[in-house]
Amino acid sequence: MTSLDKLADHPRVDVQSPAGIDPRGRCVVYRMRRSQRALDNPALETAIAAANLLEKPVVVFFGLLARHPVANARHYEFMLEGLAETALQLRERKIGFAFRICSGASSNREFARFCAQVRPSLVICDDDPARRASRWMREASLYPPAALWSVDADVIVPSRLLEKEQFAARTIRPRIRARLSQFLRPVGNRAVRVAWKGDGAIASSPVAVELVDRLHLDRSVEPVGRFHGGTKAALAALRRFIRECLPGYAGARNHPELDATSQLSPYLHFGQIGPHTVAIAIKDAAAPARDREAFLEELIVRRELAVNFVRYNPYFKNLASIEPWARRTLTEHAGDKRAHLYNERQLANAETHDPLWNAAQRQMVASGWMHGYLRMYWAKKILEWTPAAEQAYEICVRLNDRYELDGRDPNGYAGIAWAIGGKHDRAWGPERPVYGKIRYMSLASTSRKFNSRAYIEKWIG
Repeated sequence: MTSLDKLADHPRVDVQSPAGIDPRGRCVVYRMRRSQRALDNPALETAIAAANLLEKPVVVFFGLLARHPVANARHYEFMLEGLAETALQLRERKIGFAFRICSGASSNREFARFCAQVRPSLVICDDDPARRASRWMREASLYPPAALWSVDADVIVPSRLLEKEQFAARTIRPRIRARLSQFLRPVGNRAVRVAWKGDGAIASSPVAVELVDRLHLDRSVEPVGRFHGGTKAALAALRRFIRECLPGYAGARNHPELDATSQLSPYLHFGQIGPHTVAIAIKDAAAPARDREAFLEELIVRRELAVNFVRYNPYFKNLASIEPWARRTLTEHAGDKRAHLYNERQLANAETHDPLWNAAQRQMVASGWMHGYLRMYWAKKILEWTPAAEQAYEICVRLNDRYELDGRDPNGYAGIAWAIGGKHDRAWGPERPVYGKIRYMSLASTSRKFNSRAYIEKWIG
């Protein structure tokens, strides 16, 4: 087995096309999508390792959609802040960067045209758990002379090793822990042996936040000042969390009135920081073991359970994704009378009778982020205040994806499925109106677990 064969045989790498590596190609191309970083990026490092063996340079391609059906100015400003930094870091590492602004229909055509110009020996893509096999087949057909590899750069334990959808945290936890010693290691940042010398084929549009003004985006959801995109900002947030909040995290994490969580989810969603970087920093931190273990459970087991859900369940955006017991109980209670009903506009505007729910919604709209404990309460109340569970699920997805900086993410979809459909949970008793056997949360019980008055005052006043 050659060194290239060993590289392709790594559990994180999935060979997606029958074509072999073309030794006559000029470079290795990495089509960057989810992992938008130049440091500690397994997909980029795989591209560099292959290019070094082939004695060729590496070029990164990123196609920015000029119009997106869900994303808006808030998401794009955060993403472009990160991409501008990534472009500079790639240049420092002697890697080419091709940045293109594309319409939705032209993105693949632009990439195929780019490949025809630079003639790669190998194309690398970072894996997306929502992509299906047929989409990879279309990807491989864009430039058939070159092999196509996808690299799972978004999780610590490669999600395809789990082979199927896992039922709950208790079923995925031992499978992940059994492999942590193999995969929880520094990604590293290899030296590039052959620098990209520059080529008119990769003349890029300048990567700048000001591009937001030129794109056809929804501007009704404005950027937020609380979060700034990029790997440097992500690393600063990680250092702040370790220094100020990790000691005592296990006890404080479910207190939304406190600034006790890492708030790294936007950076993880856009791939501006990787889970390896975060996990190793937490593992090596000078904090009590109880606090480190509580955070790593969420970062690794719970987060990778969400990725597993999106990867193996094609219905993750709707109620069809839930278990049979949950479908039965929601069907049995579909005709239950709702004490309150609100439409999507009222929910988006935080116009309900519930001050805690309104505060959570306002936090999301104003800051682009909502505390994880309240995300559960938020979604469950939408189930209670909407005529049908299917409709509630879809409203949750739309509001989450519209306002959250970490919207359109496996964690968000798994959280909605858990809250509304009992995904990764069990049946609870006694049965309640509307919820049936789905786990219930009330204003009174939720408010007793933290200082809800302080939280409400912060976001409503």
